[in-house]
Amino acid sequence: MKKENKKLRFILNLLIRYLILLLLVLALPLLYRFLTDMTLFFSAEILKLFFNSVFINQMTIIINSGVLIEIIPACIAGSAYILLLILNLTTSMKIKKRILSILFSFLLLFIINILRISFLSILYYNNFLFFELTHRLTWYFLSTIFVVGIWFLTAKIFAIKEIPVYSDIVSVIKFIKN
Repeated sequence: MKKENKKLRFILNLLIRYLILLLLVLALPLLYRFLTDMTLFFSAEILKLFFNSVFINQMTIIINSGVLIEIIPACIAGSAYILLLILNLTTSMKIKKRILSILFSFLLLFIINILRISFLSILYYNNFLFFELTHRLTWYFLSTIFVVGIWFLTAKIFAIKEIPVYSDIVSVIKFIKN
């Protein structure tokens, strides 16, 4: 009887994690709206430390009534949050550890992203000669490193030993064999 309960819990856990992932992907527009508002607000607040006048007008941060910083959806890094969520939900762990690891990885990504936006905004405002190169490097290269680094740091801090998706596949194969 205990073996059957364990198998049932395994199946339910697996199904629930992947269903939650599917539902969250379907709720992407809501996630993007929330992340956009938060990213704009906190980026503007950081920029207020460096400039006299900082305002938000829709998707634009206006610095000293003259420099416009347009924040496009890609700047919000929604896909990076989704990737971290996928990595988390496709890894078997206890619910408390899962919630804490999601909160940690999201918060860390959020902080890095608003610092990145603020830093690039300051460079742009000051007509930094290599702004475009710096922007593209952070866009194409560092963004990937940030997400991978955040996942590895999260795995280390929360002692996550499983490999996303792969560990689930191995568990399913073992489950089918038994």
